[in-house]
Amino acid sequence: MRGSADSVSTPWALLKCGHLQLLQLTPFAEFSWLVHGFSTRVGGASALNGENVLNLSFTEWDSRANVVKNRARFQGALRAGEFKLLPQKQFHSDIVHRYSSVPAQPRKGDASVTSQPGLLLATQTADCVPILLLDPQKRAVATIHAGWRGTLARIAEKTVGRMQLEFGCRPADLLAAIGPCIGPCCYEVAADFVTKFTAQFQDGHEYFDEARTGEEPNPLQWLNMSPPGHQPPPKTVHLDLRKANQSQLRISGLRAKDIFVSDLCTGCRTDSFFSYRKEGALSGRMLAVIGIRP
Repeated sequence: MRGSADSVSTPWALLKCGHLQLLQLTPFAEFSWLVHGFSTRVGGASALNGENVLNLSFTEWDSRANVVKNRARFQGALRAGEFKLLPQKQFHSDIVHRYSSVPAQPRKGDASVTSQPGLLLATQTADCVPILLLDPQKRAVATIHAGWRGTLARIAEKTVGRMQLEFGCRPADLLAAIGPCIGPCCYEVAADFVTKFTAQFQDGHEYFDEARTGEEPNPLQWLNMSPPGHQPPPKTVHLDLRKANQSQLRISGLRAKDIFVSDLCTGCRTDSFFSYRKEGALSGRMLAVIGIRP
């Protein structure tokens, strides 16, 4: 049974199927030939700290049988039981694979593209940015796993380029869904990350905010400080990976109105999502999936 959909924040919808809760993007749901979704931690067969959770990745604390059962439930909730699920061995790279069939062994990479019906591309996350791309004209799809390393290596931009190369996609035709991930409110990084990103991106300084009391007029005032007579720069800043990847997609040629960004933070909402930063080794993994119905 498909279950009911409740509004989360337009244009996102919460799909309830039994004990499971999934997120979908309503503009994607308009295409009957497409299946997609972002899992949450709610429901499932895995036991974690007295809670039944939907862990969708093979981890040390969970059994293989539980993960297999969870994946079957997840695909069933999406009415995608006949699809071949294709998660990759992610390692925070800029590697993009094209799939036309199921490989004998999982490939190492952090993005995947296909135009082949029946394949369910999957990205595993527990704070990193999950991105789904859709070309309704060419019927081509992609998934992207973008942590800070992948973002810095322009994996979103390279995936758009791969879709152009493989399927003749026009970036202006693409739709993008940026799912729940750790927000700038919870993602504190070393201050030298500012230099890493501003060296690569013209608007890189806009991805950061320093931890502050709320009284400071300029969130990055320390960037322009000239000693003496000023306080030393902070040791940490907050990085907005959503904004960084949204900007990268726009630079790649996507229209701003076709990039949909969830404002749900995995760090703030550990009741609904897994967060490696907040939970450590006992965190599970979620899946963001997309595929073309046979």
